[in-house]
Parts: sequence; C-alpha cells; structure tokens
Amino acid sequence: MNIEITNRNNVKIAELAGDKKLITDIQSALDLAMTVVYETGAERILLNKMHVMEDFFVLSSGLAGEVLQKFMNYNVKVAFYGDYSHYTSKPLKDFIYESNKGNHFFFVSGREEGIEKLENAR
Repeated sequence: MNIEITNRNNVKIAELAGDKKLITDIQSALDLAMTVVYETGAERILLNKMHVMEDFFVLSSGLAGEVLQKFMNYNVKVAFYGDYSHYTSKPLKDFIYESNKGNHFFFVSGREEGIEKLENAR
C-alpha cells in the first residue's frame, strides 16, 4: 500500500494508491485506518472506490455501516471516489446522498472533489 500525503490549508489528507482491495471486511478497514493514522498522522483518507470490496455497496451486507461506524469511532473521515452511476439500489443512493450531506464520509465522482470534501469537513 502506497500512501501519499496532500496538505491543503493545514489539513493532512492521506491518499492510498495501488491496485489491491484494501477494504474487504471490517478488520481490514480498521487496520487500514489505524495504519494510516499511525504512519502519517492523517485522520482523513482518500480512497478510490476500486480499493473497496463490492459487497460494501450492497447495504444489506452490513459492511458499509459497520466500516463507517469504526471510522467514526476513531474520528477518521473518508472520501471514496469513483463511478456510482451503475448502482440502481434506492437505499444505496439514499445512503450516498445522506453521507455526502454530513462531515465524515463522502462518495464523489473524482479525486479532486474528494480532496475538497475532506479539506472542508469539520
């Protein structure tokens, strides 16, 4: 896992690069968050959606809710960027919409938008 740090207005954002799935279950998500915080000091993470197991986007699996709860418990903010247009699930679309209105988790189309959301999150 490669971690690149972006600093925007004194906000440290860790961007993860590579072609491996980084979030495959709750433990891998927690390990990822703690590794990033420990190694970089960044509490904001930018992830390409391809780094996340597809089950994450099936809300009935419970993975998304549990992963985001762990991140919230450790005050880690995350932006996932990628193409969400092929998802047809209304609950998922509602989940994405509500997440984007908050200050902890964002589902955006592009990398730069993810950085902006994390930079401005309170």
